[in-house]
Amino acid sequence: MYIGRVSGTVVATIKNELFEGRKLLIVDRLNLHGQPTAKYDIAVDVVQAGVGDLVLVLDEGNSARQIMGREPDGAIRAVIVGIVDEVDFEGSPFNVRGSSATVEHRTSNRAHRQP
Repeated sequence: MYIGRVSGTVVATIKNELFEGRKLLIVDRLNLHGQPTAKYDIAVDVVQAGVGDLVLVLDEGNSARQIMGREPDGAIRAVIVGIVDEVDFEGSPFNVRGSSATVEHRTSNRAHRQP
């Protein structure tokens, strides 16, 4: 599991049924100084994250498949499982305020979302 910043989206008109109706986001892995590393994932979004959001990514395939209800099979490696509101440790350099969506916006969005 790691903290990352959403940097883009992936659009695919033809994809595995597991990904139907799900957003795929490019997430840059951050180091402990809050800076992007050379690593990234294309992750399935289950929390309505957006470009610029600081997110918590589960990048272990078995656990990701469990979250998606596809255990033991499923072509999935990384899932965005949370939008980070605050990182609290001594000298924390993370800038959560750079997120593109506010908590209020995400909350109102969820209320209107179709199941």
